[in-house]
Amino acid sequence: MKNPTCSPTGLETSGRILFDLSSLPAATRDVILASPKNRALFSRKPDTLLGVDTNAKTVKGAKYGMRTAILYLTPAMGSGTQLCPMAHVARCDVACLNTAGRGAMSNVQMARLRKTLFFLQHRAEFIAMLDREIGAAQRKASRDGVQLLVRLNGTSDIRWEDVAPELFANHPTTQFYDYTKIANRRNIPSNYDLTFSYSGVVQFLPQVKKACDKGMRLAVVWRDRASIPKNAFGMPVVDGDDSDVRHLDPQGVVVALYAKGAAKRDRTGFVVG
Repeated sequence: MKNPTCSPTGLETSGRILFDLSSLPAATRDVILASPKNRALFSRKPDTLLGVDTNAKTVKGAKYGMRTAILYLTPAMGSGTQLCPMAHVARCDVACLNTAGRGAMSNVQMARLRKTLFFLQHRAEFIAMLDREIGAAQRKASRDGVQLLVRLNGTSDIRWEDVAPELFANHPTTQFYDYTKIANRRNIPSNYDLTFSYSGVVQFLPQVKKACDKGMRLAVVWRDRASIPKNAFGMPVVDGDDSDVRHLDPQGVVVALYAKGAAKRDRTGFVVG
């Protein structure tokens, strides 16, 4: 049997790779095409999209009777398409939590990239699959007597209220939540809670002001726990690492997080301290 070859776009002419790799950063594309394991991964669509309580912090929600399902995609321009519109301005693209914990593992990064290409290139099928998974997770949570939380932007900043409003309408008893650096998001469904993600980068401060003027809850990343104050920006500070159950926090507070992964070395202003 003749070995498959690669077209100029990075797609195999035999059709084995199911996704168009042409808009990926060249280095990423080369890593995929040079590895039989990665080529095989991108030759099929994901079996699942959501991870349920796979995050060390979301697991802490169990003490509140809550279970969290998260969608992790490739952030910023990692897929060749910008999925975090304010990343460059806020300078959070380098310090992104995409590198924290298991996210720093190359196989995890490749799995997230495949989901991202599925989202970008097979949108209707992706949304339908996501809708089914949320429904299944909600039914299981109901049987187990816990509340389901769904975080769609685990490592992205997509306006899901515009991209897939049907997800919120189809699952009215499911609590959705996210962190965002987009202060002017509108038409937010009643079951979708947003926390504004702070950055002290000068160019980003107009967005911070918009969020404060709207009375949004602010998530702020400190370099270490010892430097976290009791009050900041004229608001009381609550512990954001106690759990990821953000919708229980009142508006008008600062949610204190501490730096993880590459964020520990950040000096852009994204991390405070």
